[in-house]
Amino acid sequence: MADQINASHILLMYAGSERSSATRSKADAQTQIADIEKQLRDGADFAALARQHSDCGSAQSGGDLGGFGRGQMVKGFEDAAFALDVGDTSAVVETPFGFHIIHRTG
Repeated sequence: MADQINASHILLMYAGSERSSATRSKADAQTQIADIEKQLRDGADFAALARQHSDCGSAQSGGDLGGFGRGQMVKGFEDAAFALDVGDTSAVVETPFGFHIIHRTG
């Protein structure tokens, strides 16, 4: 099992999620992330959707988080990211920060 991986993500925060300044409700964030997930399944470009929708500072770089090891990300995110094969994209993952879709790049 890899000690370090590379991944990108799309994060939708909502009012009340950790470190969030978002004003959308949790229900609105769930609806929006489900729509983004569908667009990805239909072949949309991950980086383009990250630049357009993600609430993370990584959005400017297409959601690229670079490399990270175990213990560097919140547990739910880490578990999902490390479970992916390179090139795979996760289903929606909820963490205290909001809703993520993760794409493993390395």
